Amino acid sequence: MSSNLQRSGILCVVSGPSGSGKTTLCRAFTAADENAFYATSATTRSPREGEKDGDDYFFLTRDDFEKRATRGEFLEYAEVHGNLYGTLKSEVIEHIRAGRDVLMDIDVQGADLVRGVNDTIIQNALIDIFILPPNDEELANRLDSRGTETREQLDLRLHNAHEEMSHWQEYGYTIVSGSREQDLAAFEAVLTAERHRSSRYRASDFEIKNSSQAELDL
Repeated sequence: MSSNLQRSGILCVVSGPSGSGKTTLCRAFTAADENAFYATSATTRSPREGEKDGDDYFFLTRDDFEKRATRGEFLEYAEVHGNLYGTLKSEVIEHIRAGRDVLMDIDVQGADLVRGVNDTIIQNALIDIFILPPNDEELANRLDSRGTETREQLDLRLHNAHEEMSHWQEYGYTIVSGSREQDLAAFEAVLTAERHRSSRYRASDFEIKNSSQAELDL
């Protein structure tokens, strides 16, 4: 019987302040696991040098984005610094139905929107993980690692990071960041456990029919 079980996919929402390493973590996991998929966001901003449509983002005009939003095609979306960003349902639901896991790297507001989606497929698939930096000093070091911002800009990023970190208890799982290897190991442990949750499995139609016939034979 167990050989015919089919698993539905997981929708894993990952949040954390800038500098927590959440994007690197999501990309590292999906690069190493063929059954995991990193959801590509859509945006109205212009592509930066080297960015590819459909890989880094789906680059849409504002008119196209707004029409898609009106039609309910987005799982979540928001306007940030004058540009619209969002995740298309088509990037998520078909993978979940096929038993593939989808990772979304979004902020706490986006995570709230996903939690509120009135769709049984999404709600049954959803788990959420918050990545916390180990301490303020390490957070500041990570934010300052590029060395391209003024003191005022860095202070603003730290302020925003602290505000976002105040939401960590709203998430089902929390990973306190250490090394990349430690973070990836903790992340893999969560996904492995969730993949073995009994509620994610169902028997194939063939198996159900055979089980019903066996009960009649008894």
